[in-house]
Amino acid sequence: MVEAVQGAGVVVTGAGGGIGAALARRFAAEGARVVVNDLDAGRARAVADEIGGIPVPGDASTTVTEARDALGGTVDIYCANAGIGSAGTEAADEEVWERTWDVNVMAHVRAARALLPDWLERGAGRFVSTVSAAGLLTMIGAAPYSVTKHGAYAFAEWLSLTYRHRGLKVHAICPQGVRTDLLTASGSAGELVLVPTAIEPEDVADALFKGIEEDRFLILPHPEVAGYYQARAGEPDRWLTTMNQIQRRWEAGR
Repeated sequence: MVEAVQGAGVVVTGAGGGIGAALARRFAAEGARVVVNDLDAGRARAVADEIGGIPVPGDASTTVTEARDALGGTVDIYCANAGIGSAGTEAADEEVWERTWDVNVMAHVRAARALLPDWLERGAGRFVSTVSAAGLLTMIGAAPYSVTKHGAYAFAEWLSLTYRHRGLKVHAICPQGVRTDLLTASGSAGELVLVPTAIEPEDVADALFKGIEEDRFLILPHPEVAGYYQARAGEPDRWLTTMNQIQRRWEAGR
């Protein structure tokens, strides 16, 4: 059991399936009281019933107040997990860009805005951001997703550097392919880049809990991402050339 989790009031957004459901199950198994949030009310209730949690369906951007009430007035851990994997180029519709930005970035900002006053007053709180390796690197064929996941990572990083001395713990989870509906929806680009090394949602939950125990900000369920990230920072032109080669392979195979 992870001491920091036992008895904690936890909120997991986008927890009707995939990574979110795996996180909700793991938190419950570790002795936490879990609010299961999802846009799909039926899926939220199904997972909540399974783990003895509390379903709070609805938009992740507006769930904090209801979730806090459901937990008796206090949220200890908030998992900003809900996300959408919008594909497309710069030519994607404005609505696609706006919706992806709203879900993948602004939902995190709104949650933090609602949670931080209490957390800073108490000197304790934990914000878990499900980002993606795309937030550290990028993803071919998915400009809205890649750009907004960079934003989600940047916001988590900013929260950590700004408030860690005031008791805030922040974790950014950055997996590559995970066997979820999001991977299925990634199409041929996902088949090329993500499927060969895809892991299970439970592996992501395991990585998070190890990171909580070790008090680490950056959680890499695929450890090799650390090397890719270093290559991107150290030799950006070489890294971009390699990524462009993958882009051309993808274009040739479509």
